[in-house]
Amino acid sequence: MRVVMLAALLSVVLVGCAQKEVVDVEKKMEVKSVFENMGEIPKKYTCDGSDVSPPLRIENIPENAKSLVIICEDPDAPLGVFTHWILFNAPPENEIPEGIPHGRVIEEPFHAVQLRNDFGKYGYNGPCPPSGKHRYFFKVYALDVKLDESIETKKELLDKMKNHVIAEGVLVGVYGRD
Repeated sequence: MRVVMLAALLSVVLVGCAQKEVVDVEKKMEVKSVFENMGEIPKKYTCDGSDVSPPLRIENIPENAKSLVIICEDPDAPLGVFTHWILFNAPPENEIPEGIPHGRVIEEPFHAVQLRNDFGKYGYNGPCPPSGKHRYFFKVYALDVKLDESIETKKELLDKMKNHVIAEGVLVGVYGRD
């Protein structure tokens, strides 16, 4: 009798674990731009060019996504991770056009909010490494909510995103100055 009960309990636990794995699987989005993953970022999108944000194409956005978050970071900066762009509450659309304007709250080409980057500005400022080639991670997160626009810092944004990320994707570009 004990063996049968133990076997039944074990099967319930194993089935529960299997179901949990399915629930915990994160959906991956594919992020593309005018440069390939691990490819050279064109000068236009850097401090040596027009310094405008590159266009992004996001594929496999979940149907239940309510907003997108974009964070561009350089992990190779001399003093640690350097943030070049933070945009949140962007609509869950496949195309983020080139040249998103600077400013905290933007209305064109869509309504969204930007936080200060590590240059101290609201919006995108492109690669500008002091030496060598650096990697730039364009991270895109699909959320099941729109966030409160009063968020002021990257840490606060990341805290508010917890338990709301339903998919993510990343595109890595590289850039070195001449």
